[in-house]
Amino acid sequence: MTLALDTAAQDLLFREAHTANAFTDEPVSDEQVQAIYELIKLAPTAFNQSPLRIVLVRSAEARERLVAHMAEGNQAKTRTAPLVAILAADNEFHEELPSLLPHFPQAKELFFSERPVREQAAATNATLQAGYFILGIRAAGLAAGPMTGFDFAGVQKEFLDGDHTPLMVVNIGKPAEDAFYPRSPRLSYDQAVTTV
Repeated sequence: MTLALDTAAQDLLFREAHTANAFTDEPVSDEQVQAIYELIKLAPTAFNQSPLRIVLVRSAEARERLVAHMAEGNQAKTRTAPLVAILAADNEFHEELPSLLPHFPQAKELFFSERPVREQAAATNATLQAGYFILGIRAAGLAAGPMTGFDFAGVQKEFLDGDHTPLMVVNIGKPAEDAFYPRSPRLSYDQAVTTV
């Protein structure tokens, strides 16, 4: 069976795409990031809650503050990437629901009045959006280096607030010549999929 997406697009988004560990010094523009966001904002989320929030780390001073919270093995690549994004879940996403879900504004109080419920929903749905964000970066002809090797509490304190939970840090740019490690094995269809 063939897919609707042509082979070149399949390769760009999936088969040839790898986590990048090194980048050229070619800048990533605000226009590129906005184009990526305009594409990925259409990702599905429960009740259209859209809890992903993105902090772009551009200044040298902010970059060094972030690097201080990265695991040792992630510091150099975060320091040298053309752009770094902190992806976070907004635990107060429900405040936007009346405008994001105009046909069901009561969802804010009916389903999300309790903070623990919001935190779980925000983490699940923002992580889903983060996956789309990585695909959006690839669709822009750039490479992504998503990482969870950092001090989550430190990044939250330094760049966010108590209402935003960091999910991952993503280095973004054109991949350098030695950007990719060999691809590791993946599970086969039969190992990963069960029919009941």
